[in-house]
Parts: sequence; C-alpha cells; structure tokens
Amino acid sequence: MRIDIITVLPEMLEGFVNCSILARAQKKGLAEIHLHNLRDYTLDKWRRVDDYPYGGFAGMVMQCEPIDRCISALKAERDYDEVIFTTPDGEQYSQAMANDLSLKQNIIILCGHYKGVDQRVRDHFITKEISVGDYVLTGGELAAAIIADSAVRLVPGVISDDQSALSDSFQDGLLSAPIYTRPADYKGWKVPDILLSGNEAKIKNWEMEQALERTKRLRPDLLES
Repeated sequence: MRIDIITVLPEMLEGFVNCSILARAQKKGLAEIHLHNLRDYTLDKWRRVDDYPYGGFAGMVMQCEPIDRCISALKAERDYDEVIFTTPDGEQYSQAMANDLSLKQNIIILCGHYKGVDQRVRDHFITKEISVGDYVLTGGELAAAIIADSAVRLVPGVISDDQSALSDSFQDGLLSAPIYTRPADYKGWKVPDILLSGNEAKIKNWEMEQALERTKRLRPDLLES
C-alpha cells in the first residue's frame, strides 16, 4: 500500500509517519508513505499556494495550479485508486471506510488548508472527500494522519495479531466489551469471574452482551444505523 500526502506542512507529519505502527509497516515493506510539500510545485517566486477568493469572501483559498502540478506528477508515475481531500464538509470517516482504504494499492491525500481549496480541484481531481468530525482544524494534516494510521494498521502483517484489529470497536458496528489484564484482583477490584472460567462459549456470550450494553449506553446511534 502506498499513500502520498500533499501538504503545506510536511514537517508536521514527518515524525508521525516514522513512528510506531506506521514505521513498522514501512520497515516490513507493507506500506509506503510519502510526503509532498505543495510549495515545491508552485511557480510563484514567494512559494505561495493560496490567494484571495473571488466574490469578496473572507480568508484565503488554495490555488488550482500547484495542486494540479503535484497530482499530475504523481499520476504520471502510477495509477491511483483514490484521491482524497480532507475537509470538514466531507463524508464522515468510519471504520468501514478505513477497511475499504486498507485494500487499496495507491492513495493520494490532499490536506486542506486556509479557507479551503478552489472548487475546481474538487470537481476535477478529487474522488473522495473525508471529514474526521464536525469541527474545523487548522489544516488537514491531522485528518490525513488519522486516515493513514487507521488504514495501514489493517494491512495484513502490519499488526502481529491480525485478529486484534478485527475485534476492534466499530468492526461489527458495536463498541468493544470491557477488557482486563493481570492481576485478577487489584485493591479489591476484581476481574469478572466469567473471564477467568476458561469457558470460551460463555466468554463470547458475555463479550457480546457487554458490547451491546456499552453501545446502547454510550453510542445508541450505532444501533439505530
């Protein structure tokens, strides 16, 4: 899996993509993550990639030309399954979307910035617009990091225990059941007896009951959908 991230702040992502699970995935050859500074693709001598919007609106807007030059350069080297734009008014990101992206070979993520991006970029280059929540960030770098992390960790072999990823919250539309580890009794706070019983069938039933209860209490909207 290859992810190309286009950003005006590559330094904001350098540490993130070279740590923990993402670093492990790249060392194993299971993923490639490349950062592209959008300012390298502008012809402006001041390396500007934004300008004032037509119509007298407030804020600054990312320009078409540097984005076109960057995406076109990448597409000249390989085909891409998705060109994603991170934006507050995009489709709400979900575990199902992460699952789908983990199956792709090549993805471009364009990090939104300033007031947004020229609509012509969205009309002619973007195949999927993603929002990580109903709030506005300074830029799309954090959203790009979330998308990259959530997708790459699902690539087979990235996490040593593949079943761990498959049992995460939201994989089956529910929150996960409570989890415990040693010691079984800490300050009188005890692990539920069922988890110590060794009865796999009863433990599975308990996990499902707990998952349903937690989802109903904390995220009833998941049950409605």
